[in-house]
Amino acid sequence: MVGQEGGSRVMNDHKDIELVDEASYQPVPNPGLEPHHERWTDANAAAANRAYREVLGMLALVPLLAIAFVVIYFAVPKENYVKFGPLHASAMHVGLGLTGGVATLLIGFACIHWAKQLMDDTEVIDYRHSASSSADDREAMLQQWRAGAAESSLGRRKLIGLGLAGAGLAAVPAVVLLADMGPHPGPGLRRATIEKTIWADGVKLVNDITFKPIKASDMEIGQLVNAEPENLEELHGTAFQQAKAKAAIIIVRMAPESIRIPESRKDWQVNGILAYSKICTHVGCPISLWEQKSHHLLCPCHQSTFDLGDSGVVVFGPAARALPQLPIKVSADGYLVAQRDFDVPVGPSYFERDSRNDFKKGDN
Repeated sequence: MVGQEGGSRVMNDHKDIELVDEASYQPVPNPGLEPHHERWTDANAAAANRAYREVLGMLALVPLLAIAFVVIYFAVPKENYVKFGPLHASAMHVGLGLTGGVATLLIGFACIHWAKQLMDDTEVIDYRHSASSSADDREAMLQQWRAGAAESSLGRRKLIGLGLAGAGLAAVPAVVLLADMGPHPGPGLRRATIEKTIWADGVKLVNDITFKPIKASDMEIGQLVNAEPENLEELHGTAFQQAKAKAAIIIVRMAPESIRIPESRKDWQVNGILAYSKICTHVGCPISLWEQKSHHLLCPCHQSTFDLGDSGVVVFGPAARALPQLPIKVSADGYLVAQRDFDVPVGPSYFERDSRNDFKKGDN
């Protein structure tokens, strides 16, 4: 369709079809500018003064919160934490989040209140126009570009251009400073951090809410329990959150005759009681959607499905490896305890890890 003055023309089968003028085929008429309604703060001086004081009050609190932010940063020890029921959080981080967040909100609220109640309320119409520049403007811009290139003398003094390129190496020190963000995640560091949890020989399996140890005799067939290691309570702050995220498990009990246990894992379970990582091997979502009859565990994020009756292998979805299984046993007093840490890293996969020890369907 080619726009013309006062109308349009369609090219179809090499024939020109003249259409009616633009105004007659627009589906919605031009609404124009709606009637202006005076704001209460424009009509009432007391309301305007009150809005003015509210804006000033919000802005006056910002520097006080900024000072509180700095005081908290230097005065609150990093080891202190705040407990919200079963959750733990760094006291410093809570304080910094509250002061910094509230200060930011107050600035935003003050600006919005100022704009809506005190700024000029004149309404205008801005008519649309073509987004492209005219041919004359584009030619003028091209001439200015050519003139600037000629005035720079780079065409005759090419070494200046090379010198400017070399000056770009001034960014290298800034890149080097990125190393201060932490150690390079090599194999040794990965084995000592993300590939390791706090599970160890003799650590009791406890309920993740009450931290009550779990007896093997209390587990019923078909039951699923969300659990954590007992030694998690010894940690606080960031260390607590990191350990909890990696060590979370689910414990299930199934009839021994209804499940397949490979010879290499005969002693990893207790009379049909098995423990698996709660962290999906796709992108790390926590899993607890349990289907007793099929022994399947479903991830709510992307529907990866694991067969806990068959060593946690993937039966559906994007996950590429089985859920890691935690070897467990029964202590002398009848409680479920770990035999050792997981044999393979828990959580989502990553390129650098060795996947040769992952359990695969058919290994039974």
